Amino acid sequence: MPYPAPSIHPANPISKTIDFNFNWLFSLDDHPEASQPEYNDRSWRSIRLPHDWSIEFPFDPVNGDGATGYLPGGTGWYRKHFTLDLQYEHLAFILFDGVYNNSQIWCNGHFLGQNPYGYSPFWFDLTSHLEPASQEQVLAVRVDHSRYVDSRWYTGSGIYRDVKLAVKSRLHIPIWGVRVMVTHLSPQHASVSLEITLQNSFTNTRTGLLRTIILAPDGQAVGQTEQPFALDAGQKIICSPSLTITQPFLWHPEHPYLYRAIVYVQGNKPDELHEIYEVPFGLRTIAFDPDRGFFINGQNMRIKGVCLHHDGGLVGAAVPVGVWRRRLAALKDAGCNALRLAHNPPSQTFLDLCDEMGFLVQVEFFDEWDNPKDKRLNQHERHSDPVSRGYAEHFPVWAESDLKRTILRDRNHPCVFQWSIGNEIEWTYPRYPKASGYFEPEFQDNYFWSLPPFSPEEIKARFDALPPDQPELTTTAQKLVRWTRALDDTRPITANCILPSVSHLTGYADLLDVVGYSYRQVMYDFCHTHYPHKPIMGTENFGQWHEWKHVIERPFISGMFIWTGVDYMGESHNMWPQKSRPFGLLDLAGFKRPSFFMFKSLWQDSPLVYLTTQCIDRSIYRLDPHGQVVEREPGAWKRRLWEWHPVNEHWNYQPGETVVVEVYSNCPEVELFLNNRSLGRQRLEAQEDRIFKWAVPFEAGTLLAVGWHPNGQTVQHYLQTAADPAGIELHCDRMSLQADGYDVAHLTAQLVDIYGVPVRHVERRIVFSVEGPCRVLGVDNGAPDNVQPFQSNCLTTAQGRALLILQSSTQTGTATVSAVSGPLHSQPVILKIQN
Repeated sequence: MPYPAPSIHPANPISKTIDFNFNWLFSLDDHPEASQPEYNDRSWRSIRLPHDWSIEFPFDPVNGDGATGYLPGGTGWYRKHFTLDLQYEHLAFILFDGVYNNSQIWCNGHFLGQNPYGYSPFWFDLTSHLEPASQEQVLAVRVDHSRYVDSRWYTGSGIYRDVKLAVKSRLHIPIWGVRVMVTHLSPQHASVSLEITLQNSFTNTRTGLLRTIILAPDGQAVGQTEQPFALDAGQKIICSPSLTITQPFLWHPEHPYLYRAIVYVQGNKPDELHEIYEVPFGLRTIAFDPDRGFFINGQNMRIKGVCLHHDGGLVGAAVPVGVWRRRLAALKDAGCNALRLAHNPPSQTFLDLCDEMGFLVQVEFFDEWDNPKDKRLNQHERHSDPVSRGYAEHFPVWAESDLKRTILRDRNHPCVFQWSIGNEIEWTYPRYPKASGYFEPEFQDNYFWSLPPFSPEEIKARFDALPPDQPELTTTAQKLVRWTRALDDTRPITANCILPSVSHLTGYADLLDVVGYSYRQVMYDFCHTHYPHKPIMGTENFGQWHEWKHVIERPFISGMFIWTGVDYMGESHNMWPQKSRPFGLLDLAGFKRPSFFMFKSLWQDSPLVYLTTQCIDRSIYRLDPHGQVVEREPGAWKRRLWEWHPVNEHWNYQPGETVVVEVYSNCPEVELFLNNRSLGRQRLEAQEDRIFKWAVPFEAGTLLAVGWHPNGQTVQHYLQTAADPAGIELHCDRMSLQADGYDVAHLTAQLVDIYGVPVRHVERRIVFSVEGPCRVLGVDNGAPDNVQPFQSNCLTTAQGRALLILQSSTQTGTATVSAVSGPLHSQPVILKIQN
C-alpha cells in the first residue's frame, strides 16, 4: 500500500537511487571494441531494460535445444550514454539485479569486473572511473550466453532484471547495509534490532546523528531512536539500535502487514542530510517441529506450496511485475501460500511482490555444485559438448560470493522463510545413487513408490565401501551452510534431497535444519521413524491428490511444493514441438488448468465444484459390468505423476457418445444434471481419488453440477454445448495503466457462439489490433506445443482463446485494442494510460 511521508521526514538527502533501465543501446553480436567509449554505436538498436533477447526469436528445433526451450543464446552488447553531475562529496555505484550470463562491465573504457552467474545481484563502484560532470559517460556490458544449453530450463539472455544507479554521500550506508531483526514477538509488543553499516569515505573525521524511525503499515511512526556517531577517515562501523513496537501487526500469508525502517544519516549541520535509507520488513516468527510441523507466529500452518521457474511465458525472463502479480493472484485464489523458487535466486521485485501479497518463499541458491548435471537428461552429466557447460565450472570460485550477495539483498524480506543450498545435488556425486541400491540391475521395483532395497546400516556400509567423491558432497555442503549462517541465522537451511535414504546417513541431512524430500512420499514414515528429531517435508511433489493426502495424514510433514505452479519453458529435449512442460496449475499463458481446481478444492474451505469432460475412449476410465466408471488400471490414481490426465472443459461431443464427466469439489455431496434431469447424487467420502465421476451419453444442452454444503449452501458450475464461432469476446484485466513504462495489461480473446457461449473445441487464427501509447509484449495461447512466435500480434488459438500482453509507455493517452478472425470480431477495449 502507499504510505504517507512522516512529518519528521527531512528533505533533499545527498544520496539518491536512480532508475537506470531506460535509454540503452543493444547489438546481438560480439564487438570487443565496444568496451571503449569512442566506439560508434549509432546503428545499434534502442531498447529499455529489463531485456531478454532470446524470447524475441522464433522457436528453432535445429539451432535451439528443448532443454532451454528451443530458443537461441549468443553474445550481446549493451551500452548506455549518460551524464552525471558528481560532486566531490558523492560516490556512484551501478547495481545489476541479474544478467544472464557471463557478464563483463566497463565504465568509460575501464574494466570494472565480471559476474558469471546469471541469477545473483552485483554492483560496482563507478566513482574513480567517471569523467568530469560536463562530459558524457559510457557504460558498456558484454553478455556471453553462447553456451545456450547451459541449463535444464529456459534462462533467457541479457540484462533481464533491473539496473539502478546509486549516488551516495561519502558518508553513507553501503548497498544492502541495513539488516532488520525481530528479537522478540508477542501480541503485546515486538522488539526490533537493526544492524546498520556506516562507511566514511571522506578524508577527514565525520560526526553526526543516526536516526531510525519505524513506520507502521498505516504510515504512522511507532518507534524512534537516535545514536550519535564519529567515524575516522576511511572507517566503517556497525550501529545496532533497538526499538520496541507495541500492539504489533504481524506479517502472515493471510494478512501480510509491512513495516518500514527509515534510517537517516544526519551530519552536524541542520541541512547536512547524507542519506535516507528505507527498508520494508515484517514482524513474524517461524519454526519447524519434527513432530508437529511448521509454525508461523506460534500457529501451526500447512505449507501449500508450488515450485516456480523464473520465466514469464511470452515475456521470457524479463518479466514485468504485473505479469507475476496476475499469476500469483491466481495461485493465491487456489489457496497456495508458499513458493519454492527453482532453482536459483529470484529478482528483487519478485520478493517485494511476495512480501506484499503474502507468500512464504524458499530461496534456492544453486542447481549444481562441484559437478555438472546433464542439461538435456538431468541427473549426472552424459553430454560433453561445449554449449552445455554451465555454472559448475564457476562454482568453486564464485559460489561464496554469489550466495552471500543474494543473502545480503534478501534477508530483510519477511516472505523468505527458508534458504535452500541446492536442488537434487546427490545425482552428481556418484556414491549417493550407487549406495542407494535403487539403480542396481536387480532392483525391479519403481523408485518413486518403493522403500530402500537395503536397511540404513547396509546403505551406510555400501556408501563407506565406495571410492570417495572428490570433492565430497558434505564438504561442500558444510561450506554453503557456514556461509549462509554467517549472514543469517534466523531462517532454517534446507535442500531438496532426491536420495534422502543416503543423505540421512552421510552427514548431509545433519547439516540441514529442515530436510526437503524430492518425490519421496514413500520415505516419510521410514525417515520419521529412523530420524525422529529431524524436521522433514516435501519440497518437490507431484501435483496430485495422493501427494497432499500423504501430507495431511502426517502432522510431522509441514507441507509440500507442487512441481509446478505455472508451466515453464525448457526441459523438453527432443520433444519438438513441445517447448514447455505442462505440469503447472496454470499454463504458460497463466490460464487455469483443471488441476488448479482440484487443488483449490483441497486447499480452500470455500465450497467449490468444477466440471470437466472426456469421451470414454480417450479417458483413463472404463465402465465396469454395472455401468460404473472405474479406472482402467485399478489404483492408478495413487501413482499419477506430474501431468494431469487429459480432460476437456467443454460439452461438445457426438450424439450418444459416452462421455466421462468429472467433478472436482470439496462439497460432501454433488448432484449432476443434464438439461434439468438429475443424473444422480454422489458423496465425496465414496471417491477414493476425490473425483466425482459419471458416464453420460452425450446430448446437446446444459451440463450442471451442484455441490451441497453442510450449512445448506449450494454452489454450481455448468458447461453448455457451443455452436460454431460467431464472435470474439475480448476481456482485459485492467481498464487503466500507469504511464511509467512498466505497467501491463492482459487481454484474453475467447471465441464465442451466437449466444455468447465460449467455443473451446474449435480453433481460429486471431489478429490483435493495438493503437495508442503502449507496446505489444507478445501473444500466446498457453499450449505447451505452441511454437508460434511470441513476438507477434496474431496467432492460432488453443481451446478457442489467446492472450495478448500490453505494456504502457511513458506517454499518457488512450489505447484501443480489438481482435478479429476473418469475419469474426470483438468489441474494442479502451485502456487509459495515465499518470
